[in-house]
Amino acid sequence: MSEEKIISANENRFTAGNYSEALTAFTVGWRDPENIAELLDFIAPPVPVGRRFEFKRSDNAQAFYSENDDVRAVGAEFKRVRYDGESINEKTLNKGLTIRVDHDEVAGDDWQERYVQMLMQRLLRNELRRAIQALDTIAAESSADGVWGSSSNPDAEIRNMLMEAGNESGVRPNRLLFGEGAWDLRMSALESQNSAVAFKAGAMAQDELAAKFMLDSCRVVSSRYQTASGKSPILGMNVYAFFAQNSISKDEPSNLKRFYTPAEEGTAFRVYCDEYAKYTDISVEHYSSIVATSELGVRKLAVSAQ
Repeated sequence: MSEEKIISANENRFTAGNYSEALTAFTVGWRDPENIAELLDFIAPPVPVGRRFEFKRSDNAQAFYSENDDVRAVGAEFKRVRYDGESINEKTLNKGLTIRVDHDEVAGDDWQERYVQMLMQRLLRNELRRAIQALDTIAAESSADGVWGSSSNPDAEIRNMLMEAGNESGVRPNRLLFGEGAWDLRMSALESQNSAVAFKAGAMAQDELAAKFMLDSCRVVSSRYQTASGKSPILGMNVYAFFAQNSISKDEPSNLKRFYTPAEEGTAFRVYCDEYAKYTDISVEHYSSIVATSELGVRKLAVSAQ
């Protein structure tokens, strides 16, 4: 029987003597085969910060003020304006996992790298679930009924959702996120209609659909995680509209941001190996916090079959 176990990482494992420079360097070049990191950055763009940081939650209305008295009289100064906002103090949280590998179970020279990959995928999957939960928490329900079938127009409902969000925040959402079930139901509803236009719309790729809705990007979440009853989709039968920009600024207007604290080496993750006579504990840690920096203009459309 295998003796591999994954447990929450304990801080006393993370000492300078156990730090693995080689495995930490490995995390930089590693590419996630499930593209979980890309989806995470799509929902909550990453921003490097110190352990404790401050960001400003802007007053949305101030961004849309308009004056009639911006004309300067001779010898006078221009009208002076100001932008205020609530300053929020936050900190990144230390997250990590440890796996215990019995030496009787190892095979190949790259066994440590393989276990590091397993831990990183699991940590990223945890972060993706947190990001989707944060998005769901701040999303307002769309007024559309979300019942899609042969007599419905899914894309019209999505357009209405985007307009609702833009009217609330003043900025049209630039990203659309589908759960795999919602994406498939949209295609099924359009393909069941006796219309060349509907059939063509149902065959659109994600980037084509984004262009149709005047968005920067569209993504589908098909990742799953293990529950007591089996595999469950990370994102169910929902469609989300929100605004996000991949920027290193902590004060730009993305609805969600993933603040993370890089290590001294500049890496996002650090790896530690604790060697014993018969087994090795491999730990991967990182510091991050997913924060809703603006709740305006986020919409959710829960869909079901007609």
